[in-house]
Amino acid sequence: MQYGINQILLTYYYNLFYIMANVISWEGVMKGALNMPGVKVDRAQFLASAFCPYGNADSLSDKRPSEIFSNQIIEKVAKGVVNNHSNKVTAISAVAGIPGGLAMLGTVPADLVQYYWHFLVMAQKLAYVYGWPDLRDENNNIGEEGQAIMTMFVGVGFGVNEASAATRELAKMAAEHWAKKIPQMALTKTFWYPIVKKIASWLGVKLTKDSMGKAVSKVIPLIGAAVSGTLTYATFKPMANKLKKELSQTALLR
Repeated sequence: MQYGINQILLTYYYNLFYIMANVISWEGVMKGALNMPGVKVDRAQFLASAFCPYGNADSLSDKRPSEIFSNQIIEKVAKGVVNNHSNKVTAISAVAGIPGGLAMLGTVPADLVQYYWHFLVMAQKLAYVYGWPDLRDENNNIGEEGQAIMTMFVGVGFGVNEASAATRELAKMAAEHWAKKIPQMALTKTFWYPIVKKIASWLGVKLTKDSMGKAVSKVIPLIGAAVSGTLTYATFKPMANKLKKELSQTALLR
């Protein structure tokens, strides 16, 4: 019994040292998430599917949902997006917590990537529900401008005031040039881009600390699964709701 406890403690400290020695960057996590299938949301296809039960969804390719649907319907669709991704990311995180011990050396980074994959996909969907133009470039990729906006959205989810303020300014710009895709606006040359770099750096510190928490939760098998899933839901859902609230208040709805 004592040998088993010593093994658990040794694994615990080894895992913490591993994560502390390998600081996780936001750029690395985003790159991993963007390399996963399905991360780039097709605006027209998503909106047509999401609003299909309410009729007239086919005309959303060149219109904002607020031009066709009531605020009640828009809010219902947005809440569905948040709930769907919150439930899925929690289920996957719980499964990732099952191995325990040294196996978590692979599952912690993977869990982070899948966590933010869901957040980035959800963020795109919420942006489109609330009237934002396509975040992809002419090749349907999420380029530098799109990634900068994603970083801002994650910052909003964490409650960073600068991210919220910059998102409101971006919303005004996007509303004025709605017919253009986001990358066509050369947003990286505007005033807010240094803020993105600052938030990205802050996110790197935050992710490293969160990874240490994940390491603790995965030390003991089965118990780690429950803790990991609970922690994921307790962080993802509030973040998602903060972003949803901010986007719902942008000028693109008006």
